[in-house]
Amino acid sequence: MGNDLIVLDRKARRELEQLLTDGNTAQKIAKRARIVLMTADGHGIVAIMREVGVSKTTVWRWQDYFVEAGVDGLIKGRSKPPGRKPLSAAMKLKVVEKTVKERPANAAHWSVRSMAEEMGISHTSVQRIWAEHGLKPHLLRSFKISNDPHFIAKVEDIVGLYVDPPEKALVLSADEKSQIQALDRTQPGLPLKKGRAGTMTHDYKRNDTTTLFAALDVAAGTVIGECLARHRADEFLSFLKTIDRETPAHLNLHLILDNYATHKTPAVKRWLARHKRFTLHFTPTSCSWLNLVERLFAEITRQRIRRGTFNDVTELKTAIAEWIEHRNQNP
Repeated sequence: MGNDLIVLDRKARRELEQLLTDGNTAQKIAKRARIVLMTADGHGIVAIMREVGVSKTTVWRWQDYFVEAGVDGLIKGRSKPPGRKPLSAAMKLKVVEKTVKERPANAAHWSVRSMAEEMGISHTSVQRIWAEHGLKPHLLRSFKISNDPHFIAKVEDIVGLYVDPPEKALVLSADEKSQIQALDRTQPGLPLKKGRAGTMTHDYKRNDTTTLFAALDVAAGTVIGECLARHRADEFLSFLKTIDRETPAHLNLHLILDNYATHKTPAVKRWLARHKRFTLHFTPTSCSWLNLVERLFAEITRQRIRRGTFNDVTELKTAIAEWIEHRNQNP
């Protein structure tokens, strides 16, 4: 266990001291050199441990190895014993094929440990194989392909309004965000402070709901917004009248909407027939992502609604109105 009777010749001492003074020497090699030099200078094990900042077994290891392999041994380090034999390409291929083609008997997808048990290898090997092939069985992405027979024409129409809007007209991306709940927490949360996130209870009290009707001016970024109790055709018609009042009368209005039934009722069509400056453009089915107002709804949810606390629906409506007013000041 260690060798505290190391004697250095002039050449070995010079080489060790050069390792210490050379700024390019790796820290671990410099520590090994210091251990040997301090041993040769008569320092005890405890003093070496304190000075170099290593354990007793580390001091012993490099004392013994210097006696065995000299300065070159300190630089190269001790060779590690051979580990497990690397996995074959055939085994890796089996793991990949089983991951993408099969499911475990009692789960919807493989985990690293269930796959490791199935294949008789370590879970870290499974992790490496999945990483090499970009496989993430725990992730699942949703999709929906539109089956609208007029998909291409509608996409060209709406994208055309975005990138090349008609002159003397406003392009408004409009929709309703329904069933916004005025939620109050069951207990007061703790505020944000250093080293601790703010808190709120996971449970809540429901205090009625409202529906936000919004029309986003695609060019200017301003919003016409109105909270109404429900989202029927009557409320949509009321919102159309609000848009009519709050936009310059000499401009034509192009509204981008989804295919919700309340946007196409006979009452709405009769009103539109009397107000010729309105033209409705409908997104293809299952393509709400084409409607830019959805981004607005995502922003107000993230910034104001999701973490809000509201004693009643009036407080919720006030918060939404204030958010829209603030946004319109710098759209």
